[in-house]
Amino acid sequence: MISVGPAADPGAATGVGSLRSVKRAVVLAGGLGMRLRPYTTVLPKPLMPVGDRPILDVIVRQLARAGFDRLTIVTGHLAELIEAFFGDGERYGIAIDYFREDEPLGTVGALRLLDGLDEDFLTMNGDVLTDLAYDGFLDRHRASRAAASVAAHRREVQVSLGVLQFDDEADDERITGYVEKPTYDYEVSMGVYAFSPRALALIEPGERLDFPDLVLRLIEAGEVVRARRSEGDYWLDIGRHDDYETAIDEFERMRHRFLPDEPSG
Repeated sequence: MISVGPAADPGAATGVGSLRSVKRAVVLAGGLGMRLRPYTTVLPKPLMPVGDRPILDVIVRQLARAGFDRLTIVTGHLAELIEAFFGDGERYGIAIDYFREDEPLGTVGALRLLDGLDEDFLTMNGDVLTDLAYDGFLDRHRASRAAASVAAHRREVQVSLGVLQFDDEADDERITGYVEKPTYDYEVSMGVYAFSPRALALIEPGERLDFPDLVLRLIEAGEVVRARRSEGDYWLDIGRHDDYETAIDEFERMRHRFLPDEPSG
């Protein structure tokens, strides 16, 4: 693993004094993007365009607008393209540095190897289209003193088949109900998290680990993990072809929600 770019002093870069907590974000942008192939064969998923901007460009602008001082982008697949596009973050008004994985560490493994995560911080996937208030989410996490917070969104999932119900206790072959194409509601992770530094102690240096595994480890250790349920926020993960097509259409229609400082037309 290598770090790319200076770990700039965010206070010096932004004029922020040392009396307030630094708002730091870590964006995970190293995945192969298998579900979006063939596009991601030549372009990393975070650089896939929605409208006239790559999805990660939208995220970086949102983080800067939300008052984040420092952003670390974890790269892997086609890392050089991401690093060349975003540079040191000067044009965004946020200090950007990079951590490049030389082997995949899952979605949270790299966190254990980053320097300076000594305050509560936000971390997220680099392919999320949302208007979630990142600053409010991190502030709420800090106030809760939880080890981790997960941004949650209610998602309807329709089963496009007839679903059979059985009497599992008396006769597991006796049908007791038949529901045609039912719809279920679930609270799903938005791919946006906040962590306390103490959560990182449950990751072994160099270990490959994903978000769900870390959350379960925290719960098993008796730590508090909280959810921030969606309150009208828009959210879409662009990891699949159909969701990506939706994101392209809805970004243009709802641009003012994602980038309110920019003209919509």
